Amino acid sequence: MATPSAQYSVTLRVELPHGGVLSKVTAAIARAGGAIVAVDTVEASGDSTVREITIECTSAYHRGEVISAVQAVRQARVLEITDRTFEIHRGGKLHTGLNHPIKTRDDLSMAYTPGVARVCMAIAENRQKAFKYTIKGNTVAVVSDGTAVLGLGDIGPEAAMPVMEGKAMLFKEFADVDAFPICLATKDVDEIVETVKRISPTFGGINLEDISSPRCFEIEQRLVEELDIPVFHDDQHGTAIVTLAALINACRLTGRKLQDLSVCMVGAGAAGVAVAKILMQAGITEIVACDRFGAIHREREDYLAGEMNAPKRWLAENTNHACRSGAPSDVIEGTDLFIGLSGPGIISARDLQKMNPEPFVFAMANPEPEVRPEEAAPYVRVMATGRSDYPNQINNVLAFPGVFRGALDVRAERITDEMKLAAAHGIAQVVGDEELDEDYIVPSVFNRDVVHAVAEAVAREARRSGTARATTPPEARRPAVV
Repeated sequence: MATPSAQYSVTLRVELPHGGVLSKVTAAIARAGGAIVAVDTVEASGDSTVREITIECTSAYHRGEVISAVQAVRQARVLEITDRTFEIHRGGKLHTGLNHPIKTRDDLSMAYTPGVARVCMAIAENRQKAFKYTIKGNTVAVVSDGTAVLGLGDIGPEAAMPVMEGKAMLFKEFADVDAFPICLATKDVDEIVETVKRISPTFGGINLEDISSPRCFEIEQRLVEELDIPVFHDDQHGTAIVTLAALINACRLTGRKLQDLSVCMVGAGAAGVAVAKILMQAGITEIVACDRFGAIHREREDYLAGEMNAPKRWLAENTNHACRSGAPSDVIEGTDLFIGLSGPGIISARDLQKMNPEPFVFAMANPEPEVRPEEAAPYVRVMATGRSDYPNQINNVLAFPGVFRGALDVRAERITDEMKLAAAHGIAQVVGDEELDEDYIVPSVFNRDVVHAVAEAVAREARRSGTARATTPPEARRPAVV
């Protein structure tokens, strides 16, 4: 049975007469399966009391049942119903603020005319000074066309905005990076690339988000080649980085070596290709990737007919060298690691018995994983999912804030494969030897050490490879010397 969750929480403002009606209301809520979070008194008069009751439910339908149960209580009058999730989004989740208030004539003359002209001319003479004297040095564009939003699919740019705003919130909360959502009213690859190029002078980095595959690969590749600021498609690389971090620690826990693992992966979209690439860069050589037609390889009919898209062709040519065929339940046999990036019910718990002893299972489909952890538990040594209500959540927020923080701090021109590997090791090292166990191979998303570890690892690798354009930390560059 589903667990009550904050995402389906509601606050009811209810007027109750004195004399035990509150207990009847709370009992009705309990019978309906709601979880009461808080009961607050808003107003009290001689005859009645107005209370706000906050309740967590399991779904939108269940929320309606709970509300009906309260409305059915005799003498209880529901005055107002507030969906707490929608309320958080009311008016948007972001706002702009000022680093320096404008309170005097002097403030105005320096921040705007006439003093601003001096700064403009300094940047005109050396455009790299925009990183120092404008928001560019700490601002990322979160760009989407709304074609692959969460598990909702192609819902359009306006409907994508709440997710992009949420992404911007995470950038600010975890890494103090200012981010702004840019949702584009086009699906055309050329138009998206051209639009991002035209707005790029404002930003220090571009985070691509929720753009459908295979278009997302070409968009990212072209922008990486044509811009001199970091471009990062989080659906690909954020997932890949955290997956590798989890695997590093699973191996550390069990004494295994990455290069000895055999992998069965289901899902050949953006995340699947990126995960395969980063695992190969980390030393894994045996990967069989599957799509809805089964295992991908260079002898498959659609490959030979030239009907595979470019990302799947890459998988066919670079993985499954033995050309194993069949469904995931077939090719999972004899593997050490299952990675799910697809949907629920792809494999069964019985299929896990075909894997090598004490396997790792990373079932990351959200909200329903490829196999439920409760069913997999007897057959698995380490289990990870994409959900927050199970241990070992593989969550991109462990990666992208720190990746951009590190890249922005050293003004990196791009985010390289080596920087992504460094980020994965940075996440993994946050979990100390004394903490590491089967239920804790990745740190909590609220562990504030994560972003610092990732940023330092990324910045260090950028300096080592020559990708960094700044060699001193941001704090040392603060004095305004033109």
